[in-house]
Amino acid sequence: MTEWLLLATSLLLMLACGVFVAAEFSFVTVDRATIERDAAAGDKGAQGTLIALRSLSTQLSGAQLGITITNLAIGYLAEPAIGNLLRDPLSSAGLEGGAVRGVAYGIALVVSTVVTMLVGELVPKNFALALPQRTAALTQLPQRIFTRAMAWPIRLLNGMANSILRMLGVEPQEELRSARSPVELRSLVLRSAVEGAIDDETADLVARSIAFGDRTAADVRTPRVRVHFLEGRSTALDVIEAARQTGHSRFPVIGRTPDDVLGIVHVKRAVGVPVDRRRSVRVTELIDPATTVPDSIELDPLLLVLRDQGMQMAIVVDEYGGTDGVVTLEDLVEEIVGDIADEHDRLSARSRHRRDGTWSLSGLLRPDEVEEQTGVALPESENYETIAGLVHAELGRIAVRGDVVTLELDRGAGGDDDDSAEPLVVALTVDRMEGRRIDRVSLTVDAVTVVGEGSHE
Repeated sequence: MTEWLLLATSLLLMLACGVFVAAEFSFVTVDRATIERDAAAGDKGAQGTLIALRSLSTQLSGAQLGITITNLAIGYLAEPAIGNLLRDPLSSAGLEGGAVRGVAYGIALVVSTVVTMLVGELVPKNFALALPQRTAALTQLPQRIFTRAMAWPIRLLNGMANSILRMLGVEPQEELRSARSPVELRSLVLRSAVEGAIDDETADLVARSIAFGDRTAADVRTPRVRVHFLEGRSTALDVIEAARQTGHSRFPVIGRTPDDVLGIVHVKRAVGVPVDRRRSVRVTELIDPATTVPDSIELDPLLLVLRDQGMQMAIVVDEYGGTDGVVTLEDLVEEIVGDIADEHDRLSARSRHRRDGTWSLSGLLRPDEVEEQTGVALPESENYETIAGLVHAELGRIAVRGDVVTLELDRGAGGDDDDSAEPLVVALTVDRMEGRRIDRVSLTVDAVTVVGEGSHE
């Protein structure tokens, strides 16, 4: 009779252990914002959960103390009870003397451990992970009562643990940090897309929006060598001709050098000039003041500058005051939604996937843009901004047409998560030069051999 009473007590202790385990896991996985909203709406369970979350470290210490106490008590009560109940059956089975006691207590240890793990640990843990908010609401009251009742030993143990942390140079926290960094948010969004919680297009838009604030004008500007400048002595007819040749509608107007920007002219101002006067009206009569921004300005404030001044284009200057390039409102929008192609865009795409599996890329693409287009994560460095800069950095000289740079990348960088796989071999071939600037680059993935003059390993 005593043994059965001990077993019943042990079962109750297992259930109590399950409450502590469920409280511990639900408190650390529940969505804080949802709890705060429900608590404000008058939900009693959410209000109690919110109280517990405000002293999370103490509550978790209480749960761990409760788990430890109940497990010790279960071992103290259940194992002898089960062992005593098994003695007679084992003796009847032919075991004698000390063997009966050893086998009985061995079986008792296994049985009590398995049942405790199932009832007191695994089932409550999985329940809490599956339904954290509901579990937290159910367990918060007994958890808070126990923590208050055991306040003194919990405070003592928590204080000792915090002292050890401070000795290690870590400042203890009472609550979980609810804020997330941009990198963590982006990772969360991309994982949600992989798991199917949100569609890929939405995830891509959100991830781009998060990354938007980390970029600067230098990351998105059209470099100086690619900008079509008009000189101050140009005419309205020259503006119209430049628009016809380039497909652009706005042009920076300069004095003697590109560093001397007089303003920006829009083709509509030139079209508004009577036909018989277009050869005589100087572009300086049609320009608007140019908005100038440093190349270090982040995109968020840059967007505000363009919006507040009603401008579509800004001149980007470097730290020495020289013209570094131009940035347009379309450049900023494309950082969020991706490339926008319209009837005015040039036919030569920034990236094009050929039938043979290779990629034709603009030399002005950044490594992160190449990864976005091709799935290949090229190395990034402070020494260059574009893949043209990467090629020059690897070659150690000015490139010539036909130069090949071969890179060995982690297989995961190309989209394979198998760490044991062979390195991903990528070849970058210089297809076209414009003066000393690399204009087009071919990217070949899993290039087994790269043969040719000017190759670089």
